[in-house]
Formats: sequence, structure tokens, C-alpha cells
Amino acid sequence: MEVLGRLAALLVVLLLGTGLRASGILDAGRTATLNAVAYYLALPALIFVSTYDQAVAELLSVALFGGLLVVLFATAGLAWLVHRHRHSNGQQSVAVVQSYHSNLGYLGLPLVAATFGAEVTAIASVVLGVVTLVQLPLTVLLLSTFNGADAALGDELRGLARNPVLASLIAGLAIGSSPVSVPGPAATGLDAVGSFALPLALLCVGASLQIDLPAIDFGATSSVIALKIVCMPALAWLVFAALPVDAATLTAVVVMFGTPTAVSTYVFAAELGGDEEFASLNVFATTLVSMLTLFVLITVVG
Repeated sequence: MEVLGRLAALLVVLLLGTGLRASGILDAGRTATLNAVAYYLALPALIFVSTYDQAVAELLSVALFGGLLVVLFATAGLAWLVHRHRHSNGQQSVAVVQSYHSNLGYLGLPLVAATFGAEVTAIASVVLGVVTLVQLPLTVLLLSTFNGADAALGDELRGLARNPVLASLIAGLAIGSSPVSVPGPAATGLDAVGSFALPLALLCVGASLQIDLPAIDFGATSSVIALKIVCMPALAWLVFAALPVDAATLTAVVVMFGTPTAVSTYVFAAELGGDEEFASLNVFATTLVSMLTLFVLITVVG
């Protein structure tokens, strides 16, 4: 019941963001400001606090790295098989991408940190870093290839090098693998800042959700939902249950891959010729349904 109550509270914050946008309180400028605070301050602080006292060798293993790639590419391949006959390249490309591109930063890691202990959160931070380095270039590549768009892949890769989330992960792991220690007051302050990551992220996601009821393609959206928040975590469970990893790693991976489609996929779809309305609908639908599926996953693996 505690998990259900926590997820219900998350849903309330998510819908609050949608309501504040609809009322005009969270306009584009204020949403951008909240997004910047979450992206450049709260989330990096959460990642750093989760990893600065952990050695790299204790978190990143060959089994973890290989298993993440297997789950990601297997889901992408399955998505292509399921969606290969969509009536337009714009819809097909969006359906494939949104079936594997997870909301690891704004929902996954903060949710894990709020639900599980430090060990699971540290592993989830590594999952975030590894998967982001792969899924973002893959998404840009697929959308541009399907739609014949000019993708500045080099710019995206350079953007990854300046990504504050990845920078905080590297800094945390570097300190964790060295004799350097973080002063207690600094760690306490960063922990307090990181605690705002989840509510800020949910407000931003809620403010970005849009839905056009007449444009709904129930079959296509249902397929994206099934692949993203049912098949992907199930596949992660099967793969990592067969690998020599501990329970904390299994828990972190399954919950992280059980998160909904990332809001950024809508932005990429708009820039690279994808079906924007379809992309927005899928973000909304997977986010809403994931409140139930994440409850089931957290209850079982927790």
C-alpha cells in the first residue's frame, strides 16, 4: 500500500503539471525554467550523491553493460517487426523509437531513489548513463533514416559530452574510486537538492503532455504501450535473471526499463520528420499507464 500511495502521489503531481499548463500558470517560459532547474541542478545532484561513495568496479560490470545493450537492441528490433507496416514513415519511425526510448532521467532514477535504497539507486544511475549514451544516438539515427531528415548526429554526440547528467555520473564514480572524500555538509546539501528531482521532473513532464482525442490511433498506441512498459521490463527481467548479477542490479534494471516513453522523443520527432501528434499521444499514454505497471514491477521486484 505504501508503494501504491507513493505512485498515486506521483500521478497527482503529474496531472498537476498538466493542469497548471492548461490554466496558463506553467507557460512555456516557466516550464523551461523548471526544466532547467531539474536538468542542471536537481538530477545531477541526485546522481552524484548516489555514486560518490561507490567504486566503479562495484557498479559497472561486463554483465550489466552487455545485458543493457541486449535489452535495448532486442526491444528496438521487436518494435521494428511490430510496426513495420504502419501507414506512414512518420508514424512508423515514432512508433519504433517510442517503444524502447525510456524516461530514465526524469522519472526512472528519481523514482528508484524515492523507493529503494542507496545500492539500487547507485546502479540505476549507471543504467541511466550507459543507456542514454546508446538510446539517444540510436533514436536520432532511426528518425532521420526513416524520414529522410538531416540529422546533426555530431551535434547530438557533442551535446552528450556536455550533458550534466553524464558529467555528474562520471564525477561521482571518479570520487568513489579515489581516496577523495566529500565533506558531510556538502553531501547533505546535495542530497537536499536531489530530493527535488522527482517532483520537478513530474511537473515538467505533466506540463508537456498533450493529447488530441480525434487523432488517436488506438491500435498503434496500444502496441507502443505494450512494447515499452510491458515487454521491455519483462525482457529485462528474463535477460538479467540469466546473468550473474545481484538482486539490486536486477531490481534497478527492471524498474528503469519499465519507465514510460521519454518526453524528448516528441522533440526529436518534431525536428526529424516524425508524426508529432502521434508522438505526443504516446508519451501521454505510456506515462499514464506506467503508474499502474510500475506499481506492479516495484511490488514484485521490491
